Amino acid sequence: MSGVNVSVSPWLSSPKESRLRRPLRIAIFGFGTVGSSVARILVESQPEGLDLTHIFNRRIDRKRVDWTPASVEWSEDADAVLASNVDVIVELAGGLDPAGNWVRRALDAGKSVVTANKKLIASHGVELERLAEARGGHLKYGAAVAGGIPVIPGLEQGLAGDRIDRVVGILNGTCNFILSQMDEGAEYAAVLAEAQKRGYAEADPTEDVGGFDARAKLAILMRLALRAVVDPEEIQPRAITQVSAIDFTYARDLGCTIRQIARAERTGGAIAATVGPMLVAQRSPLAWSRGTENMVIFTGQFGGDVVFSGHGAGGQPTAVAVVSDLLALAHGSRRVEIPAVQASVSAEFEVPHYIRLLVDDRPGIVAEITGYLARERINIRAILQRPGYPPHALPFVVTVEPCKSSALQRALASIRTMNCHRAEPLDLQMLE
Repeated sequence: MSGVNVSVSPWLSSPKESRLRRPLRIAIFGFGTVGSSVARILVESQPEGLDLTHIFNRRIDRKRVDWTPASVEWSEDADAVLASNVDVIVELAGGLDPAGNWVRRALDAGKSVVTANKKLIASHGVELERLAEARGGHLKYGAAVAGGIPVIPGLEQGLAGDRIDRVVGILNGTCNFILSQMDEGAEYAAVLAEAQKRGYAEADPTEDVGGFDARAKLAILMRLALRAVVDPEEIQPRAITQVSAIDFTYARDLGCTIRQIARAERTGGAIAATVGPMLVAQRSPLAWSRGTENMVIFTGQFGGDVVFSGHGAGGQPTAVAVVSDLLALAHGSRRVEIPAVQASVSAEFEVPHYIRLLVDDRPGIVAEITGYLARERINIRAILQRPGYPPHALPFVVTVEPCKSSALQRALASIRTMNCHRAEPLDLQMLE
């Protein structure tokens, strides 16, 4: 047949043959916790079709290990590795730069890239996928969300036929570890120190506890699940640092616990998304996720709820996802193209809320609060006040019926003007 060009990937034999002609040559960029775990799997398991040939890291001498084959070239020269004959760059350094530059250069040279870099994919994934397609390479990032849980392959291969309208999940293992320990009575500062000691949290934990890590992951899931390309900066995260022991006490009274939740949903033609601590019913699967586990629930128009759960953090689970992407490349697997359109994001949900106040008690406080809520047509569901606290530092909780987030924020702005507060009121969405 004339006029038809068939291109064959350089590491595959002709289309009529199914066996690999030669292994993919693999270069790992970043030999930290995940990078060393990927190398371990490649060396010890020797997956068919994969050949580790290069390891790049700055100040490479401090990273060398004695268990890699003598054929592996250790280098601190990124340019040399990118210019070599490797087929796939495994980028595990993280961040936007210089990792983004390495990824672009590799793709521009026709190489494929496997990465766990959620920040890069959230901000530039569409652009990088187009570059890969134009140059004949592939970009795979199954490890960028939920570590070793196959959430992204599940979306691309298992749920692409559905119309997903809602994503809700626990996407940060560090926050889940902290909050599940606080649920058992521990204090925030002590649990954070333990998380840092175990390597779950960085010395500066802001990326995790501030919600920025989960925000990047949610943006990726929104593109693949809701088919909406969003700017992660439009999603306003809330930190878990305001949550205290008294909130878990009141949450239990309400049949709930507290978790850092990333959620996005399509309502009509609008997309709403948020990340932050929320009350979760104890009967919800999200309440069962403890320690560093992750969980994601997709709600489809035809398939209903689908739950992904497992170890979302740590070097070995994440390395499994990276090697799985490499094997998919080696055996000719291609991504399912999921079209997505640019979309704006709002924070407008219509859900119940939990409001915890700490006040210097005086007559009329509840009446004032009720008035400010009534002005925004917000109905109170319950008022909870546990005994045993001093009147000059009295914590109590108001829960409200489902209302728009914007209306509640207007009411809270008025409530904050009251002269009785001993601390900033805490507002948490209640996930129902």
